[in-house]
Amino acid sequence: MMDTVIAWFEGQGPVRSALVATLFTWGLTAAGAALVFPFKTMNRKLFDGMLGFTGGVMVAASFWSLLAPAIDMAGGDGFAKVGPPALGFALGALFIHALDRLIPHLHINFKKEEAEGLQTNWRRTTLLVLAITLHNIPEGLAVGVLFGGAALGLDGATTAGAVALALGIGIQNFPEGLSVSMPLRREGVSRTKAWWYGQLSAAVEPVAAVVGAVAVMTMRPLLPYALAFAAGAMIYVVIEEVIPETQRDKYTDVATLGFIAGFIVMMSLDVGLG
Repeated sequence: MMDTVIAWFEGQGPVRSALVATLFTWGLTAAGAALVFPFKTMNRKLFDGMLGFTGGVMVAASFWSLLAPAIDMAGGDGFAKVGPPALGFALGALFIHALDRLIPHLHINFKKEEAEGLQTNWRRTTLLVLAITLHNIPEGLAVGVLFGGAALGLDGATTAGAVALALGIGIQNFPEGLSVSMPLRREGVSRTKAWWYGQLSAAVEPVAAVVGAVAVMTMRPLLPYALAFAAGAMIYVVIEEVIPETQRDKYTDVATLGFIAGFIVMMSLDVGLG
């Protein structure tokens, strides 16, 4: 079954593959957000565990799907070989840091007065969606860049690896969609609107994926930098956003175990498929 899926993606070209793969990850976000229809509240213990799982997936994907291939592709030896990935990693983290400082947003378990970015009178709903949208930009970019690298036939980048990355991101997007829709529902937003905002947070992924694939295909030497850029952006999000959100209640151990589980799942997918 998986061989058939990978073969199908190999025949589509990098841009279409990136688009289809991230439409899948977007769809799983929408499916997770849809749990707001049968439920109004969610057990906080389970919620923190799922957030931890999301962080584990992102950290594992950052290394096995992105940094390791970037290092393999970089030319030279010793410090010369690690230069492009190190620079790309730093630029990715700084890019999200800049967006974090500029775009008003609010993390899931935080109070309205703890909103980050430029001061604004935007509604809490908008700020919550923007927080997850920032989270999803590097995920879409990573998928697109990896499909582009696979199409170029470069060592370390494979279609199977790109499919594994999309699958892992999709799995962690399911609870991510719920993490937006459920808090909104608790605040009195209608079920339909809560679902709409939940799925909308992942709409940026297909756009970022197409941009990443086109950029790599157009400027092939950028690939090691681009892969590491996506990794740096994802790691920044995990440390600045995901982990702090899981540490604001008494279920920190559950969140940590969720992180370990997510790391193992993504590592297994990448090594097993890629």
